[in-house]
Amino acid sequence: MRLIYVTSTLPYGKKEAFVIPEVRELLRRGHEVLVVPAYPRGEVLHGDAKPLLPGTVSEPLLSLRVVRAAARTVLAHPRGAAEAVRLLLASRSLRVLLRNLSALPKALWLADLARRWGAGHIHAHWATVPATVALVAGGISGIPWSFTAHRFDITEDNLLRPKVRRAAFARAISRRGAREIRELTGSGAAEVIHMGIELPPRPAGLPGPDGRALVAANLLEVKGHVYLLQALRLLKDRGVTVRLDVAGDGPLLGELAGEVRRLRLEDRVAFLGLVPHGRLLERMRGGAWGMFVLPSIVTASGEQEGIPVSLMEAMGCGVPVVATATGGIPELLDGVDGALLVPPKDQEALAGAMERLLREPGLRERLAVAGRRRVEEGFSVESTVDRLERLFGEHRRRAPR
Repeated sequence: MRLIYVTSTLPYGKKEAFVIPEVRELLRRGHEVLVVPAYPRGEVLHGDAKPLLPGTVSEPLLSLRVVRAAARTVLAHPRGAAEAVRLLLASRSLRVLLRNLSALPKALWLADLARRWGAGHIHAHWATVPATVALVAGGISGIPWSFTAHRFDITEDNLLRPKVRRAAFARAISRRGAREIRELTGSGAAEVIHMGIELPPRPAGLPGPDGRALVAANLLEVKGHVYLLQALRLLKDRGVTVRLDVAGDGPLLGELAGEVRRLRLEDRVAFLGLVPHGRLLERMRGGAWGMFVLPSIVTASGEQEGIPVSLMEAMGCGVPVVATATGGIPELLDGVDGALLVPPKDQEALAGAMERLLREPGLRERLAVAGRRRVEEGFSVESTVDRLERLFGEHRRRAPR
């Protein structure tokens, strides 16, 4: 089947590595996949994204090719183009409207590309502008389309109601996300299909060094790094040695580095910067860390986690995890006996859970095995693509070539 995947920037940039296993698995199963980033900017930072480049169509929001194809589409489908404009004008705010209108030429270009290529289905990751591009392109070309909603893109509510109504299906990556879509749209039913990961080809080994911890997450407020640093200070005061590696970058780097100095944790914390996805997985699989900690919070604006892929990847590699009970994290750890879930913004509880892992080797080993089993059963890329493949097949079109 010929599929078009509309992304935000993938295969470029750093933020969508979690989509790579899904596309690779579809390719492995013999599907043809064109990756179309809405904003093709930045470098290819993840080695496992490089194989996607031959099947990537990188066209900016506005170019001569985009304008020409958009003009052809408008001339061929004037009513469809007018309906698309009418739909976008219903955007809930000027900011959202401007973002949608800026992507309209590219959406018209994609309608032309999808029809000429003979796409059977268009799928977008993110319910924001990528889904707007799919909405317009699918509506005008007559090719069925769908989208995956993650977390903040749900609450942003960029034409969410008409998107759910007009899509062949809407996918939420967590039960919480599906519930939020239903609440925002009034009647929108979303398929809950988790993001899937590629499990290590061999059984997970025992946890790595006792006192070495990893947090792998963009340096954003919602990830709660500051509370982990405070927990580390509590552990240091108690004479408990934990050395933390922070993988990722983002706008809070300077603030977090300042917090490390303020707490006098220079000897306990190392900022690794952005670690290529494949390299990070290789190190986790190799037992570089004895625990993975994700201290996520709910921000004042209401932002919270979906189901963090980094957390499921750690579990899949047999690394015991400590996390907070926010967003979709409890859904991931559901059924994991002895799971270490603590309240958000509670550095005492976070420190206590980390200390337990250090002092109870039996608990570390139980969590390593149980976490691996949980990911095998509910979050493997094979099971994810099984369901997507069925839905794509049910909602497909053999477009003329």
